[in-house]
Amino acid sequence: MHTILVLGAGRSASTLLRYLNTEAESSNWQVKVADLNLQLAEQKIQGLQKLEAIELNITDQESLRSEVKKVSLVISMLPARFHPIVAEICVQEKVHMVTASYISDEMHVLDQAAKDAGVSLMNEVGVDPGIDHMSAMRMLDRLRNEGAKFHCFESFTGGLLAPESEDNPWKYKFTWNPRNVVLAGQGGAVKFIHEGRYKYIPYHQLFRRTEVIDIEGFGRFEGYANRDSLWYREVYGLEDIPTIYRGTLRRPGFSKAWDIFVKLGATDDSYTLYNSEDMSYRQFINTFLAYHPSDSVELKLRYHLKIDQDSDVMEKLEWLGIFEETKIGLKDASPAQILQHILEQKWKMNPGDKDMIIMWHKVQYDLNGERKEVNASMADIGEDLTHTAMSRTVGLPVGIAAKMILNGEIKERGALLPTKPSIYNPILNELELHGIKFTEHEL
Repeated sequence: MHTILVLGAGRSASTLLRYLNTEAESSNWQVKVADLNLQLAEQKIQGLQKLEAIELNITDQESLRSEVKKVSLVISMLPARFHPIVAEICVQEKVHMVTASYISDEMHVLDQAAKDAGVSLMNEVGVDPGIDHMSAMRMLDRLRNEGAKFHCFESFTGGLLAPESEDNPWKYKFTWNPRNVVLAGQGGAVKFIHEGRYKYIPYHQLFRRTEVIDIEGFGRFEGYANRDSLWYREVYGLEDIPTIYRGTLRRPGFSKAWDIFVKLGATDDSYTLYNSEDMSYRQFINTFLAYHPSDSVELKLRYHLKIDQDSDVMEKLEWLGIFEETKIGLKDASPAQILQHILEQKWKMNPGDKDMIIMWHKVQYDLNGERKEVNASMADIGEDLTHTAMSRTVGLPVGIAAKMILNGEIKERGALLPTKPSIYNPILNELELHGIKFTEHEL
């Protein structure tokens, strides 16, 4: 009988835990759900009879090791910075591990030790990264087997609102970690290649360099570049491709308005503001603008950043309430923390709201002397505020990968990605049973 240890009972864990409970009933597994907040873990497993909640501080290495020793597999739903700590103990104790996060340099270092220990460390098996890799590789491998020579690969993913919940000018609310949204794009210059030329977008230009994408059934989106696309040439076997580009989807107009906060300096997390707890929203915005004895904050902002008075951008900014005298109340806060606090008041999901994960791939290739293009898209709409689309598309592939490791279907050992047919085909096939399916259109 296998025992699984799930570390972290946050928002993304809900559907994973429901899936593991169902599988535990048929496979006679035991599943422990560990969190620093025992009450949260207990709430998450309500109605799930095969799951047990425990309190665990993962910074207490001895307690963590003690729990890892008792299980066959660990699923880490913790923040990414904790994964290498957990992985090292898993390797030492010869216990498999699954995580949805990007594979880190520290995880790569454990590759050989994991192989020697007979341990699978499965990474990037959530939605993005995860479903994006698996769906892309299935398309690319199929076309490659047909003899295609690839010219362009683009891939975009967005965590957005379901169309029926788009009830504000931004057409956006927080459907996942708000801090990650506020700090998006700050990990260094975005890198990609376009028609054989290397391109770099610094953070201060990122949200003005967007691409318009129409997805059948869901309308128009805009995409901005994401992270280092160049790394995926080797992962996807596209070393010679002239164009490769990965990005994030938003509804049209979002990026232009968000760029105002970037240019203003309101997304900076590197310093704190003096007396921030007594500052108002309006004073916060005024902090970044030049002094003028009579001009209003609104006028100075429009003048400084060249915003038309009747533009959609001003409508979005005013709707957020950033010009109001509402007190911030956060002590020693950075600009990014204050902005997040303001946004959380307006971008909060309401009862009845549903989120949506949407993904889109474009592949251009030459075959038999002809230039061809195929587009593939997937949209998943959440069930409710518990089993969100984000929770479904992260939790289900994580749970399926864990099951495959325990059942011996994944035999590879070391630090892994789900980019082999023996891994991605079974996961994608099972996801289709849950309604997470791609539709392809050849142009």
